[in-house]
Amino acid sequence: MKPVFFQPRLAGLALFGLLLQVANPPLPAEAEPSYGLSMYGAPALPQDFVSLPYANPEAPKGGRITVGNTGGFDSLNPFILKGTVPWQLRFLGYESLMGRNHDEAFALYGLLAESVETGPNREWVEFTLREEARFSDGSPVTLDDVIWSYETLGTEGHPRYQRGFWEGVERIEATGPRSLRISFHTANRELALVAGMRPILKKSQWQGRDFTASGFEAPIGTGPYVIDGFEPGKYVRMKRNPEYWGRDLPLMRGRANLDEIRIEFYGDDAVLFEGFKAGELTVLREFNAEKWATQYDFPAVASGEVIKSEIPDGKPSGITGFVMNTRRAPFDDWRVRQALILAFNFEYMNDTITGGRQARITSYFSGSDLGMRPGRAEGRVRELLAPFADELLPGVLEGYDLPVSNGTERNRKNLRQAVKLLAEAGWSAKDGVMKNADGVPFAFKVLLRQGAREKQAFINIFIQALSRIGINAQIETVDNAQYFKRLETYDFDMTDIRRGFTLSPGNEQKLYWGAKGVETPGSRNLMGMNVPAAEAMIDHMLATEDIDQFTAAVRALDRVLIAGRYVIPTYSYGMRRIAHSKQLHYPERIPINGDGPWFMPDVWWYQE
Repeated sequence: MKPVFFQPRLAGLALFGLLLQVANPPLPAEAEPSYGLSMYGAPALPQDFVSLPYANPEAPKGGRITVGNTGGFDSLNPFILKGTVPWQLRFLGYESLMGRNHDEAFALYGLLAESVETGPNREWVEFTLREEARFSDGSPVTLDDVIWSYETLGTEGHPRYQRGFWEGVERIEATGPRSLRISFHTANRELALVAGMRPILKKSQWQGRDFTASGFEAPIGTGPYVIDGFEPGKYVRMKRNPEYWGRDLPLMRGRANLDEIRIEFYGDDAVLFEGFKAGELTVLREFNAEKWATQYDFPAVASGEVIKSEIPDGKPSGITGFVMNTRRAPFDDWRVRQALILAFNFEYMNDTITGGRQARITSYFSGSDLGMRPGRAEGRVRELLAPFADELLPGVLEGYDLPVSNGTERNRKNLRQAVKLLAEAGWSAKDGVMKNADGVPFAFKVLLRQGAREKQAFINIFIQALSRIGINAQIETVDNAQYFKRLETYDFDMTDIRRGFTLSPGNEQKLYWGAKGVETPGSRNLMGMNVPAAEAMIDHMLATEDIDQFTAAVRALDRVLIAGRYVIPTYSYGMRRIAHSKQLHYPERIPINGDGPWFMPDVWWYQE
């Protein structure tokens, strides 16, 4: 029976002033199959939409883009824990039942699936496959492939596919020749959308084989690009599949325009930058505002062969900086963590490294409507946190601000405060060495990847400051493979961290901050936090149908995170800076989620 679609109602979210205010109309008691699904209300795009609003359906096909990565790779399977994989692969060669419109907070539209249906409380979701959906080898996508993909990724895949979603699945069952239903046993409205975003792989490729074994055989997917060549640790070349099954879908018009995407690997960022200047790369994202202003004056820029583009970004700041591993003493004491934050002289470092051009991150969701408000927690935010008042760290309810120095190298005032906090935590300086009551010196290492020069510059200044109060800190640099293995097993004292967020944070927050990640390898809870209040706020975010309740829960979570003093924040990116050859073009309209693999290279094109 052909699905009956409902007519769309224009809806949006009042997040960061970027979406339309809506009355959030209730869903019908029993939803019918639809062409799309939104976290709140109905999808913004009508059923007959032509393309995504930030894609150019008239973009020409052809040309090549060459991007650069640092480090190397020893695997081409992006869906398992073992091995180091070029991060771009899972965005280019693989698809899910539904695809995301990054010009909405969180809305999906049919991709491998032609329709989606949910229960009245989203206790289940049902998808109907498109008959024309094909893998890159031309074979049809079947229900067996889909169910196997869910089960295999949920039980053997990378932890990001197991936690949150798979733990909430009660059962998966076929309901027709091309349809399946996934039922959930938890009250989590986002799970229906997360289900639509799981990659679909070919079951027969792995019959009788170990899916978890790392290697250079890439899983067969349905995406527009396939691997056309590679040399381990050197490059990966991907070509656009001329027989790509979904090229005429509205969701895909104006996307996957480039014939070839090549990923070159370099030892470090400095060598990569020289490669770009020499014309080996055709595009480069620059994260340092000072470098963007002062070092992009080479001949190709002056002649117009290379264009400097600045892309606005409407997402929350996320968190960038250096994370402390609370699984290890003395980082398990918040007073020690606050002392290290005080000793981190950001104002002086920022002026030295970026010319003071980039503002500091003030909280995990800063720069958006989801960010915590200054001062005391008020209203619904306070109500949500109140049951945990006795266990919350100072600053969560009262308000927390990062310390600010006077910008000089000595940073005396903050260092005095740091020493005072350390004394409260049982540390004192003896003969110029900070020691605990047992006489053990305060010493730790900062784990960094080889070639992370800007991060090393921050830490070198930090080390000098710490030495003034008797703390011995050192940098430990390792290659890519060792670095990621150490992160997976939490084998570090302090390391760098970057977590980016959209305007619709959800289940991934449990992977970032959930208690299950304290001991289980491979989570993204690098700090090892185990805070019931944080998990309760995430649960509330996932269960509520009200946008105001959702916003309050995120703001409350933001307070728990920043006042937890787990990360020493550095600067926010604010906007994305991309230098590229003049032959590469992008649409005038930028999605509200800004730059990312959904923007570059996805909707870019090549034209002389």
